[in-house]
Amino acid sequence: MPGWEVRPSNRAQERRLRVALVVLLVAVPLSFYAGNWWQARSTQQQALAFQDTQAQVEAQARELDELRQRMAVVSSGEQLAQQSNEQSRLTIKLLEEQNFKQQQELAFYKGVLAPDSKVTGLLIRSFDVHATETAGVYRFKLMLSRIGKDDKPLQGRLSVQLEGSMGGKAKSLPLSQLSGDLPEGSTDKTMPFAFKHLQAIPDGGRLGELRLPEGFVPERIRIKADVEGGKAVERQIDWTDG
Repeated sequence: MPGWEVRPSNRAQERRLRVALVVLLVAVPLSFYAGNWWQARSTQQQALAFQDTQAQVEAQARELDELRQRMAVVSSGEQLAQQSNEQSRLTIKLLEEQNFKQQQELAFYKGVLAPDSKVTGLLIRSFDVHATETAGVYRFKLMLSRIGKDDKPLQGRLSVQLEGSMGGKAKSLPLSQLSGDLPEGSTDKTMPFAFKHLQAIPDGGRLGELRLPEGFVPERIRIKADVEGGKAVERQIDWTDG
């Protein structure tokens, strides 16, 4: 018949096409389910990893809190210890100052003026040194007085040298280079004095502080007072820091 074309049938090819179509139809849902399964598995693994990480973070947070609490306890203990030490230091300093003041009053009332003494003029009474809790730092008090009935003020310049050794060699250091608790008008080598009966350096019942350079070993204190209108007075005192 016109318009018709007869072609031979290829059944083998048709079967292959049908099989491929069936495989395709089966593979699509399988791929979908496989993808869902893999995604679920991956999500589960991520959830487990998150839980594990969260547990580690929480454990570290608890450990950090414990450390902070321990540090707070230690810090509180150290603060209390520091406060206690500071309070003890202030108490010791106050007692030392009171003791020096009482020594001054006692010396005055017991006859520092010594009206019946044949010797008159300035007396270098004492140079007391006390160690502190800080290595190389000391408290000191220098006391001057007069002997005799004269009521005229004594004044002049005072030189205080700390003699000792440093690095195996003899060395002398002026007090003015070791302490800032000296009278107004002091220089690098001397300090002024002016009094009628008794003078303490520093004044006001206070204790001075001096700081020795590292390696310096003190042995003695040499004091010289140049009195205006009078004779110079010298005294050597062994270093003791009790």
